Amino acid sequence: MSKVKFGIVVFPGSNRESDARHMAEDILGQQARMIWHKDSSLGDVDVVILPGGFSYGDYLRCGAIAKFSILTEAGLLPGVLLRNSSLKFVCKFIHLRVENAETRFTSKYAKGDVLEIPVAHGDGNYFTDADTLKRLDDNNQVVFRYCEPSGELTASSNPNGSISNIAGIINERGNVFGLMPHPEDAVDPVLGHTDGRKLFDSIVENVIHQLQPA
Repeated sequence: MSKVKFGIVVFPGSNRESDARHMAEDILGQQARMIWHKDSSLGDVDVVILPGGFSYGDYLRCGAIAKFSILTEAGLLPGVLLRNSSLKFVCKFIHLRVENAETRFTSKYAKGDVLEIPVAHGDGNYFTDADTLKRLDDNNQVVFRYCEPSGELTASSNPNGSISNIAGIINERGNVFGLMPHPEDAVDPVLGHTDGRKLFDSIVENVIHQLQPA
């Protein structure tokens, strides 16, 4: 069986690329290669990961050049990322509720599943206007929301003040996904947390399905 080829984009100051590579190669048994951010081509990869970290030291504003908000800044995903409402860096395990289990990134989960995944960010406060928020809800583009262990959506379970407790969204086409928490750091049983594993298993299964001849 062919292996899925993960391309992991590396920016100056990013610090999660090794975690992503460990996930792809050591945990999933797939292929991975680093892609320097100035490379002119992604090559023949099947999946592109923009890992977290302080891209360019985040001097320009978190993700103005890279990370989750390269997707928002480039218009691949709607909305923007602002400073955490606490104005403090947050690094801890939080809980996420699966809002949409019918994407190529979440097909191994069930709607309503509650996951324990780490966050580590200072600029994770997702914001968008009311019309866009309604469109995201109407189109089922909100994939994950911050929640209590019980699954209840509360202000106290929201680590950064994101509007409507949004933690992850997908584009209308369904091939671009942005998530603020770090599922790549919740895949290894050695570390005691594996709730992020099904996200990457979903990706692999769906890519392999697409690669199979009709």
